[in-house]
Amino acid sequence: MTNAEAVTVTNKQIIFPDYVTGFPKESDLKITTTTIDLRLPEGSTSVLVKNLYLSCDPYMRICMGKPDPLSSSLVPPYKTGVPIIGLGVSKVIDSGHPDYKKGDLLWGLVGWEEYSVITLTTYSHFKIEHTDVPLSYYTGLLGMPGMTAYAGFYEVCSPKKGETVFVSAASGAVGQLVGQFAKLMGCYVVGSAGSKEKVDLLKTKFGFDDAFNYKEEKDFSAALKRYFPEGIDIYFENVGGKMLDAVLINMKLHGRVAVCGMISQYNLVDPEGVHNLPTILYKRIQLQGFGVCDFYDKYPKFLDFVLPYIREGKITYVEDIAEGFESGPSALLGLFEGKNVGKQLFVVARE
Repeated sequence: MTNAEAVTVTNKQIIFPDYVTGFPKESDLKITTTTIDLRLPEGSTSVLVKNLYLSCDPYMRICMGKPDPLSSSLVPPYKTGVPIIGLGVSKVIDSGHPDYKKGDLLWGLVGWEEYSVITLTTYSHFKIEHTDVPLSYYTGLLGMPGMTAYAGFYEVCSPKKGETVFVSAASGAVGQLVGQFAKLMGCYVVGSAGSKEKVDLLKTKFGFDDAFNYKEEKDFSAALKRYFPEGIDIYFENVGGKMLDAVLINMKLHGRVAVCGMISQYNLVDPEGVHNLPTILYKRIQLQGFGVCDFYDKYPKFLDFVLPYIREGKITYVEDIAEGFESGPSALLGLFEGKNVGKQLFVVARE
């Protein structure tokens, strides 16, 4: 873009003022307006994008906590006073990078703002080549959550036909896909969720063999025994706490647990303990935490695997889409109250 064509526009941003303890509130995120030049400086290798869809993900709560040098995390804490960082789908406005030109679409890490200047690093962003599916899918099914489900289930759990699979937070961005992948493998799948609507969705739309509302169960272990009388081969862990404790004593010999997330613990000042850890030894259970960033080299393989199923209608995906930039804070915080049904995201612009 030449200097003559340069335009300065307003740029709304969602700023992170200070670190959060306990449950975050909407006042912990501030909407502000600044300006941005729709032209990169001469010689820049960055990419200027217009953000179309921004993703709300549970891991973002971890980033809101005060940095602790003694603890390790897959994701760095947010910097205060600047836009929070998340995953999004964006359109290139100007580019100094050889791999991107004006009009290209991509998904990856961007600021929560209308326009972002991004610096490309290995696996930080992916060009969108397939536009015959909804662009919003690249915040979920075809983005980080989809890769998470794929890597956690196939790479970590090594499933076999006929095995029993339990998925917690099963109607969320990742869980709904794990269940469908398991059914494609010929497994028996049960999911837990937090409302009748979500339980019905698991059984009628996503093809789970059964599902239950964990809020209606006084004894998680008894509930799991009801659905898995012979035990659980694979547990896809999204919640942690009491559910993990109950699962461990219901696992089969040589069972596998893929630890994807622990959303029940993210807002607690003192995380809950797990009491049934000896079961890991007695039953020779493989319990493995994983980060999707370790598997992004397999992203082309994932697309080759999942796109045909989408086009044939054999995999479906439910999104919870909030409209407008101002809806971002409430959409994100709703995740921690279970308000979302499916993958939560919000629309900044539709093109």
